[in-house]
Amino acid sequence: MIVEKNWNPPHFFHLDVLLLCGLLAISLLGLVVLYSAGGQNMDLVIRQLIRIGLGFGIMFALAQIPIAYYARWIPWMYVIGLLLLIAVLLVGQSVNGSQRWLNLVVFRFQPSEMLKLIVPLMVAWYLADKPLPPNYGRLSIALGLIALPVLLVAKQPDLGTSLLIASSGMFVVFFSGLYWRLIFGFIVLVALSLYPLWNYWMHDYQKQRVLTLFNPEENRLSSGYHIIQSKIAIGSGGVEGKGWMNGTQSHLEFLPERTTDFIFAVYSEEQGLIGVVILLCIYLFILTRGLIIAMQAQDSFGRLLAGSIVMTLFIYIFVNMGMVSGILPVVGLPLPFLSYGGTSLVTMMASFGLLMSVHTHRRLLL
Repeated sequence: MIVEKNWNPPHFFHLDVLLLCGLLAISLLGLVVLYSAGGQNMDLVIRQLIRIGLGFGIMFALAQIPIAYYARWIPWMYVIGLLLLIAVLLVGQSVNGSQRWLNLVVFRFQPSEMLKLIVPLMVAWYLADKPLPPNYGRLSIALGLIALPVLLVAKQPDLGTSLLIASSGMFVVFFSGLYWRLIFGFIVLVALSLYPLWNYWMHDYQKQRVLTLFNPEENRLSSGYHIIQSKIAIGSGGVEGKGWMNGTQSHLEFLPERTTDFIFAVYSEEQGLIGVVILLCIYLFILTRGLIIAMQAQDSFGRLLAGSIVMTLFIYIFVNMGMVSGILPVVGLPLPFLSYGGTSLVTMMASFGLLMSVHTHRRLLL
């Protein structure tokens, strides 16, 4: 007999307490870092606090709904997401040469952020009720579901977000249990696609970002400026750091985008290696808890979705820290829960609401 799992303290209000504590800790730390990075601008912190509150509210609401109910709406969410991406290309607002936003009068909205969550939902929905691992036909359809939004986002152009959407979808495919020959074939396909991607798809400024990675000093006052200043900030922090609000690179405005993409450099300069280790431990705690939830999921849909959410967070962290440290090209990706921003933060919190739903709405078999 199957019954709903009874109430117990860790699942009160269908919230996983351990995961919730990790998210609260990283969010509070983000506000502290943002206050310093923003030059003690309290208005900036208050706006971010409102977004965090909205994110936690959405997370709480989504966690109350059993994960099985979302399956009814996923195809419609996917279609709406594609239509919004098409609307961006037709009537979207252009900023700095990129057409990524819809102007809704009251606020600007970036639909591509939604697809980071919708795409893994759609792929998990498609694969979950079919035999796993998927055969070639189902795998081709799953890859097509991923490719459509990826191509639309890349057209904006937004290569970083398109790659992240592709990663979130591919994690679902990977967790579905691919044969090793398929994994090897996919690696070969990616390698073969690099040449046409470089010559026929990537814009000149995107190519320059890749080239700058290997020799930022060649263009130290233009394309290499971000990486050089960021590496100076990280290195000058040393072991113990310069102290909160004492970072010279950020407060003397040498470091660009210090409240968004490069906030990790601000944190590293002020808190040093010790602070970075603490930050990584908090992230590791959240990731580990998420993987445990994925392993304990009772059906394929929950397992595929939970695993994808956790690995997407890992990609966020890895890519942002990598580009700020000068080991990956600059792609304009925020650091989760620390960078200033709205759409990305709310989307990430919504994904953790689904993760909690996977865990707290489990059923007991008697």
